[in-house]
Amino acid sequence: MIEQSAGPDTSPDTSPDTGPQPRTRLRKGAVGVAGMVFFVLSAQAPLTGVAGTLPIPLGLGNGGAAPAVYLVVGVMVGLFAVGFIAMSRHVTDAGAFYAYVSRGLGRPLGVGASQAAILCYSATQAALYGLYGVVVQGLAQRYLSLDLPWWVWTLATMLLVQALGSLNIELGARLLAVLVVAETSVLLLFAGYELLSGGGPHGLDIAGSFAPSAFFTGAPGVALTFAIGCLLGFESTALYAKEARDPARTVPRATYVSVAAISLFFAFVSWMIVSYYGADRVQGAALDALREGDATSVVLTPLTHTLGGWAGDVTQFLLASSLLAGVVAFHNGINRYFHSLGRAGVLPRGLARTNRHGAPYAASLAQTVLAAVLVVPFAVAGADPVLTLLTWGGGVSVLALMLLYLLTSVSVIVFFRRTRLDERIWHTVLAPLLAIALLCGATVLALRNFTTLVSASGTTALVLELTVVAVFAGGVVLGLLRPGGAEACTYEGSEEP
Repeated sequence: MIEQSAGPDTSPDTSPDTGPQPRTRLRKGAVGVAGMVFFVLSAQAPLTGVAGTLPIPLGLGNGGAAPAVYLVVGVMVGLFAVGFIAMSRHVTDAGAFYAYVSRGLGRPLGVGASQAAILCYSATQAALYGLYGVVVQGLAQRYLSLDLPWWVWTLATMLLVQALGSLNIELGARLLAVLVVAETSVLLLFAGYELLSGGGPHGLDIAGSFAPSAFFTGAPGVALTFAIGCLLGFESTALYAKEARDPARTVPRATYVSVAAISLFFAFVSWMIVSYYGADRVQGAALDALREGDATSVVLTPLTHTLGGWAGDVTQFLLASSLLAGVVAFHNGINRYFHSLGRAGVLPRGLARTNRHGAPYAASLAQTVLAAVLVVPFAVAGADPVLTLLTWGGGVSVLALMLLYLLTSVSVIVFFRRTRLDERIWHTVLAPLLAIALLCGATVLALRNFTTLVSASGTTALVLELTVVAVFAGGVVLGLLRPGGAEACTYEGSEEP
């Protein structure tokens, strides 16, 4: 059965013939539903998702109908979550995708999935670091008269994130809670005012944003791709199963709450942005902003005009904190993968070591090094961090995520058909099959629009696409070469290693 504990477990693992071993256990009972939800919402970086990516669906996608895309993606991800949660009741592990795919499709494919997941989260974090450096650079120039390169602020923040990743997980949850509440409050304040005031030049215009005919205008595939990226990270609830209070209930509840909250939040706020301009005018406004290289003005202008000049200044600082919350959340998620793979013997076992706080400090250090490896080359090359690091990282992460969702959905079906631990047809067959069908369609649209997604040439786009394939294939080979070692997952009828 799933191991549960109300308090921390900080005792070292021991072996009868070798004596005390380094700590490898995460702290149990350290995070509940609210803490998990804040980790997920912070990974979305709500203000970043609205101010940074919404202008692209509005300008290059289906314009005023972009809000409906978030609801469609929410339904698709919700279907995936049904099978995902059903499996979470029987498999708990800090390696989430690794554990799920391994149990259904075998260890080699599971290791391949783990490497794709690390790539997905690392690419997203690197993308956030690029935008973060630019935002903080601008704030420092304006308010502190410091003119330092973007990468100086990024590298300094990596050290801060490393320190947070080595401390008690509750500290990270509390920090993220403060940052997420602040940024979402400003957006909801604007959206609430717009709703209560009756909307913009054409009112709320529900049909302009949610009618089927509006949805299929323009390029809905572009909007769909970016909406999928905005929901990246909801599955990270399973990463904290080992540290959760009553994981059999905490993980499912946090997952459903996260999917619903994210999709409804983005749909509502984007609808109010569209309402401010008018569904028939917002696409032109977004295209103009994109051409002028000031995409965030599509969102910041309505906020400033509606709430007053203070909103513009505050929002700039909140955008920086939004990005910080995102990189902290992804740092914690990648840590759990390194820790899990270290315990399983896939990666060096030293990565499984934890400190007196029950935090995976060795994995945290490895993740910080990986982040630097991804970011430093762009700094050395003098590349624009927004046009390269942000867009390339975002594109790679979306493709890797689609691969992970597909593998996991197939694994859910295979796992339950083999074990018969859950006989519910909807949860273990129908919902995963529907998710697979929708995910395949979304993947095709993503590939067709990938050059737009990454704002790069066809050759660069192809290299980025092949990177996802190569990392997954390399993981499969690694799983074949290192088949031994204890599994780090716990499932019904097994004992934890």
